Amino acid sequence: MLKQLLILSFISLALISCNKEEIHNVIPRCINNLITEFKKSASCNDSKVDQYIFQNQVVFVFKPGSCGADMQSEVFDMNCAILGSLGGITGNTEINKEDFANAQFIKTVWENNY
Repeated sequence: MLKQLLILSFISLALISCNKEEIHNVIPRCINNLITEFKKSASCNDSKVDQYIFQNQVVFVFKPGSCGADMQSEVFDMNCAILGSLGGITGNTEINKEDFANAQFIKTVWENNY
C-alpha cells in the first residue's frame, strides 16, 4: 500500500512540475504527418502552420498563404481532429461558435522557406 502511494505521489509531482512551455513543445505525430502532407501542396511563399491555445486546448492552424483567392485555413486539435476552417469565400472567423481572434498565439511550427 505504501509503495502504491509513493508511486502515485511521484506521478502527481511529475505532472505538476511540467510547465506550459514543455506542453507547447510537443507536436503530436499525427500533426507532423499532416505537416508533411501540407508541405507538398503549400505553393504560397507565406504558407505556414501556427500553434495556438484556443478554448483551453492546443490547436494547429494550417495556413495555405495569400497567393490564391478564398483559401481556407484548417484548424486541428492535438488528436488531429479538424475543428473547422477559417477564411474562405465567406471569410469565416469562428470555430465552435467562438471568434478565433480569442486564440492565443504560441509559435509558428512550420513555414515555407521559398
